[in-house]
Amino acid sequence: MSPITSYRRLLRLAGPAYVLIAFLGRLPLAMSQMGTLLLVADTSGSYAAGGLAAGTVAVANAVGAPVAGAIADRTGQRPVVLVQSLAASAGLTALVAASAASAPVPLVVVIAALAGVSIPQVGPLARVRWRPITEPAGEAQPRLVDAAFSYEGAADEASFVLGPALVGVLAASVNPGIALITAAALLAVFGSWFAAHPSAELTHTRRRAAEHRPSRLITPELVVLATAQLLIGMIFGATQTGTTVLATVEGNAGHAGLVHSLLGVGSVIAGLSLAAVPARIGYERRMVIAASALLVLSAPLLAVGSLAALIPVIVALGFAVAPYMISVFSLTERVVAPNRVAASLTLLAGATGIGYALGAAIAGRLADAGGHRPAFAVTVTAAAIALTLALTARRHLRTALARKHTEYAEYAEHAHRRARQHPEHTEHDHRRAR
Repeated sequence: MSPITSYRRLLRLAGPAYVLIAFLGRLPLAMSQMGTLLLVADTSGSYAAGGLAAGTVAVANAVGAPVAGAIADRTGQRPVVLVQSLAASAGLTALVAASAASAPVPLVVVIAALAGVSIPQVGPLARVRWRPITEPAGEAQPRLVDAAFSYEGAADEASFVLGPALVGVLAASVNPGIALITAAALLAVFGSWFAAHPSAELTHTRRRAAEHRPSRLITPELVVLATAQLLIGMIFGATQTGTTVLATVEGNAGHAGLVHSLLGVGSVIAGLSLAAVPARIGYERRMVIAASALLVLSAPLLAVGSLAALIPVIVALGFAVAPYMISVFSLTERVVAPNRVAASLTLLAGATGIGYALGAAIAGRLADAGGHRPAFAVTVTAAAIALTLALTARRHLRTALARKHTEYAEYAEHAHRRARQHPEHTEHDHRRAR
């Protein structure tokens, strides 16, 4: 099945509206950090205050995401995402109001934390829905799930290019507050719509099918994969810091965000193309290949001396990012217990955010002493550790995949038995999801 055929079939199964809602619903998360930085820095006159508030949004979201995911595994996505969307929309609006009123920085930071912890991780939660959505495909389901995760990886990368760009345009043309108000409106409309979409109900079948089997959230496999995501987050943070330092030295600090966003261009292309990879190449092997590419393509950063030279290196590095993240998320969806998928995938998203903050902090401290090259050295070091982790864990992950295959076979049998016993219910669920 070609990638184009796979994506067309996914659109027929889920419906174009769902794909659009899920994409627009994840934009506020991509907008919130930069929007908060620009808003608080502008109203307080302090970049330190802006950075503190923006960092608080990121860390709070990283901490809150797996908690929300765990609750969604138990109660379903609909109530969790609906409450999160409305609370986060209110929180971002309150952040704008407090900043405009010149509220004390500690109060602004508290509001930023409340907003950040509430923003739903739409990307990971959308991934959870694809396996039940593709159940009617029968034998073609594994390839369609692969294609769905490839799309989701590309969609995440696209959102983190478009989101900050939208913030920049709104901040420059109107003011930073409007950017966050826009994010709040997107949450209220598309976050709530994503919560209310009938596809949210399909995840309940998987949860009920696995309820009889006790399961732990934290397993050795999940620790490995969460660490892998923490390392890619460090690559993001260190690369952005190095880019910012280099742009500032050249007197073009405003170009740093644009140059760094080019990382997403190659990533989106590679992510969408990954659906063409043969199924016989397992995800644990793809993780090793992608980690190798991260190391090879990040190494030239150490030799870069200008923004012009940096641009092609950043674009090339992006081609390794999405394949690595898609491999990690796909492995996670396959090795964790069926009733722990939402918690696990949101935990990975949180690990990415923490890694970003850690990478930026380490790279920033080194850049103060030695400029952009030590900052980029953090990127290369994180890529080397990611490759070492992938090589070391490859056999263990392959074993875990084989072990979990039995559980998913039981789940599939349960779903098929339910479909045979209640065909009208199953068809009704999928017709509503479309």
